[in-house]
This record gives sequence, structure tokens and C-alpha cells, in this order.
Amino acid sequence: MAQPTPTASPAMPDRFAEEQATYAVRGADAPDLAGGVAAIRNVLATLPARPGVYRMQDARGDVLYVGKARALKSRVTNYTQVDRLPKRLQRMVALTRSMTIVTTNNEAEALLLEAQLIKRYRPAYNVLLRDDKSFPFILLRADHDFPRIQKHRGARRAKGNYYGPFAGAGAVNTTLNALQKLFLLRSCTDGFMKRRDRPCLLYQIKRCSAPCVGRISTDDYAELVADAKAFLGGKSTQVQAKLGAQMEAAAAAMDFELAAILRDRLRALTFIQGSQAINADGVGDADVFAMANRNGVIGVQAFFIRGGQNWGHRSFFPAHTNDVPEEEVLTAFLGQFYEEVPPPRTVLLDRELPDGALLGEALGARAGHRVAFSVPQRGVRRKLLDQAKRNAEEALDRRLAESTTQARLLRELAELFDLPEPPDRIEIYDNSHIQGTNALGAMVVAGPEGFRKGQYRKFNIKNSATEPGDDFAMMREVLTRRFTRAQADDPDRAAGDWPDLVLIDGGRGHLNVARAVLDALEIEDVCLVGIAKGPHHGRDGREVFHLMDGREFQLPVNAPVLFYLQRLRDEAHRFAIGAHRAKRARAIGASPLDDVPGIGPARKKALLMHFGTARAVRGASLEDLQKAPGISAAVAQQLHDFFNPR
Repeated sequence: MAQPTPTASPAMPDRFAEEQATYAVRGADAPDLAGGVAAIRNVLATLPARPGVYRMQDARGDVLYVGKARALKSRVTNYTQVDRLPKRLQRMVALTRSMTIVTTNNEAEALLLEAQLIKRYRPAYNVLLRDDKSFPFILLRADHDFPRIQKHRGARRAKGNYYGPFAGAGAVNTTLNALQKLFLLRSCTDGFMKRRDRPCLLYQIKRCSAPCVGRISTDDYAELVADAKAFLGGKSTQVQAKLGAQMEAAAAAMDFELAAILRDRLRALTFIQGSQAINADGVGDADVFAMANRNGVIGVQAFFIRGGQNWGHRSFFPAHTNDVPEEEVLTAFLGQFYEEVPPPRTVLLDRELPDGALLGEALGARAGHRVAFSVPQRGVRRKLLDQAKRNAEEALDRRLAESTTQARLLRELAELFDLPEPPDRIEIYDNSHIQGTNALGAMVVAGPEGFRKGQYRKFNIKNSATEPGDDFAMMREVLTRRFTRAQADDPDRAAGDWPDLVLIDGGRGHLNVARAVLDALEIEDVCLVGIAKGPHHGRDGREVFHLMDGREFQLPVNAPVLFYLQRLRDEAHRFAIGAHRAKRARAIGASPLDDVPGIGPARKKALLMHFGTARAVRGASLEDLQKAPGISAAVAQQLHDFFNPR
């Protein structure tokens, strides 16, 4: 039976028709329900009845949705029965023009692959974990006679014991500081340790045992490491009893200096035990997740418990959750969350998951141990879950209050700058340099949800014609590169990467440069605003706003929208200055030898040891270069030709 087109269907929802009109305005392919169903049916003819993952793509090839199935043919067939689909999936089917299929050995593999692809493509119709930055761990290294304890992010390649995840840098730093006081383990790098000929400040303040200068033996340090492992493994009571016995023995032997050191370590341990805001005695290693829902906006609260200790908590607010069942949201969230974080053996939830057994099987296969999901009903675990639930509701209420304030500010911004609607994407530009050196431009992005730090960009000034310190020329180069690239990558503006409002840190001159760039590129519908310091250089908070039509105005010093604009401008300042400082630091440590092809760290070190300076290498004759240790005749010729081009 042929499916009716969206325009011919009397039951087509108004919101769908509005979306179709939006696509027509943008010049993109309009949703076509019949066309989407036809594209899916073309794929059905070749689909096997086995587990796998499918990706739905639009006419541009962008991924709309990633799904998994126990039997691909049966699952994908459901998308052709549009009358049974919710409106969200009807819109997705209407945009579908192609599919990509990947088969797997079983459904558990499909579940893991689905989470991986969702994190990679971030499809518009999948539930997305927005706050997916890496979590910090504590690493106790095992590649040295005196192991180092340190904070670690990213891939776990170094040999040693990893403890985590911690909810954030604050939680891991607090724990590290306490561990240094308690176990006196070194935190310095191996290179720093080798160069020491006397103890550093950490030894003086009793946060290191100074193995660098032999103040502690290898065996005694190994005992401290063993105590630290026991503590991080949840055996804090055992460590406490051991320290207490050692303190009493030292006092009985009248070694009061040692007794005082052990007393201070016991105090550090007591402080850690007393600072646990969450009672998790007897829980062991577990993650706790509770969900709150307010009119389709969902918040998830996570507690991280390791060894019965609270290692912090964090709130998450998944995207694309409208009209999605709560259990499906939580399942998708957990799959993406544990894509990067190793799961514990126990995960406590506030609800049963239909695919909980399958998810536990998939995560356990990857982690190498059993992962069990449970919904506790009584005892310490139930109290812990209730606390997480209460935190989830409070965090969601704060999030909604902040969103309401942000929405009001964006509406005021639209009225202030005569925008047709509140801006969804704001870009702020600033330059940074010192007398023209290490010059770069910076772009900061903000939207209804706040700053989008993953979309910040920095632009190294490359145009040789730009005079050092010429802010206008720098701004011209930055904006030309930004919008030329935007026109090439997204001419239809369908990807959401075009700004609704551009703020330039500067006055009328900077604004005129920006307008000239957009005029040259024939871009007429992007609002430009210049923010300049007022007559008192901004000390009174009275920035002057320059508009494209020549108007200038100031806002009342207590206006909330002024504070918001200042915050946007200050964030651009911060990012630009930070990027400039990093570039300058790299330039200070750079060497002319870094640019020579084939000269790696070992040869560079050999050349500097032989000649003394890079300048001496540059001025050396071919015969002298050939005499340097480790430098062959071919490499010497290459070096000579590089510094003496013909």
C-alpha cells in the first residue's frame, strides 16, 4: 500500500508541517515521508535476520539515527509502519534517504557498537550524553623503584594501578593532597626527581618522603605504596589500625618525632573519613544513577563509590529526550557513559531497565568481569539511591531555572539588536599578541545552553602581508577564513554552524572591517555588533555598542543583558590570551633544529652537545657537521643544505 506524502495527509501534525516549511526556507531537502519509507524498503530487501547496527542518513549523508537490533530485518521493518511510530520517529523517517548496516556476532556486540557510533556521529534523533568529557583518575605508577602518584586523564597506557573515576578535577585534587599527607608518596616527574640534590618544599611541609635524595629506603617506600593501595582499595580501617599501632610503639620507645609524624598522618586519614558527605559503608565499588524528569527535560545524577568511599558526584542532562521513554533514555545514557569509563561490578539504579541484563552482559564482556545492575529496596544502598534521587531533582530544578534566565537574556538580546528571534549561536571574536609577535585570533561560541567550548577555535595569523600589531588586518584574516570555510562546508546552513549574532571585541573600525569581509563574501544576513570600552576605558562598566547601521549606544550599568554581553566578551578575552600564552611558551622553547626534516630528539641532542648552541650548528661547515657523533654524511649534507640554501 502506497504511503501518502506529508502534504496530502490530513492527519499530518502541525509541527511536522512547520518543520517542512523550515527546510524549504533553508533550501535543504524537505521531509518526505513517502520518500523515506521507500529508501528504507530498498534496504530491507537485502537485510539479514541477524544482530547488528543500522545508521539512517539524510540526503547529505549526515547520520540521523543509530540503532541496534537482535534481528535487523524485523527491527528495520518497523520503520515502514509509520502509523505506529511516534511523531519524532516519523520526522526521522521522512528525512531518511539511505542506510548503513553493520552485522555483529550477537546483540551484546551490537549494543556496544551502537554506543560507540552514537558518540562518534552524535545523531540528531538519538539520546545524547552531552557532558562526555573524560573523567580524571589517580594513577599509582609501577615503572619505578619509587612509584609516583599523579592525576591522569585519557588512555590508560602507563603501567600502574588506576583508581577512579572521580567526578571532577576538584575531587581528585582533594584526594591527592590528602594521600600525599597520609602516605608521603612523591608526585614529581622522573626527570625532576633525577635532578634533585636536596629535598624540595613538599618534604619540608611533610607531603613527601624525599626518595630523590635517599631520605627513605626502597623497602620503606614500598611499604607506603602498599598502604596507599590498601587505602584506595577500601581498606582504610586496616591502614588506620596499622598507623595507630606504629604511633604507640614510637611513643613507647620515646621516639616522639616519629610519633608526631604518625599522628599527623592519622589526622589526615581521619579527615578523609570524616569528609565523606555520603555514607557508603559496605557498598564497596559501585556507581549510583538516579533520574529526574520535568516536562521532558531529564537530569541524571551519578555518585561514584570506590572502596566504600565517595569519589564525587556529577549531574548530567542528556539531549534529545523529548517523547523518549525514561527507561530508554537511561539505557542509552549508560551505554555512552561506559564507552570511556570502566564499569564497576555493581551499578545501582532507581528503576529496572528492559535491556538491563543485555547491557550488563555487554559491559562485562568488555571490562573482563561481571557487571550487575540492581534496584535496591532497603538498607544503606537504598538510602544512597534516595540521596542520588534527591540530588537529581535539585540539580534539574537549578538547570531549569538557569535555562529560564538564559532564555530571557537571549530574548532581550534579540530585541536589543533587532534579531528576528533569540539567537541560537553567538560567535565572539578577539585578537591577542605582544607587539605583533605570536599573533592569533580567537573565536568563542555560546548558545542557549551556555558556552560551547568544544566549538572554540583559534586562528594563527598566517598572512605575511599583515603588519605586526595591525589589529584590523588580523581581524580581516580571521573572519575571512572563518566565513569562507563556512560557505564551502555548509552553504545551505543546515548543520547549525552559522552564527545568528557575531560580536567583535573592538570599536567602529573593527566593525567596519568585519562588515567589509561579509560584504566581499556576499553574506548579508549575519548581525554584527562591536563592543568597545567606553570613555573611561570600561572602568564604569559602560561599554559602547556599535551597530552596522551606524548607531552607537550604552546600556544601564545594572542591566542583566549588559552583564551577559560582558561575560561573552570576557570569555573571548580569556580564551585568546590563554591561546597566545601557550603559543608564546612553545616559541620560547623552540629551536631552529625543530624545522629540519629527519632531525629527531636524539640527533638534536647530539648536535647541541657537540656544538653547544643551535646557532653554532647553523654556521657549521659540512666537514664539521660530519664529525658530530651520530650524524651520517647524508644527514650532515641535509643539515648543511637546509641552513645554506642555494
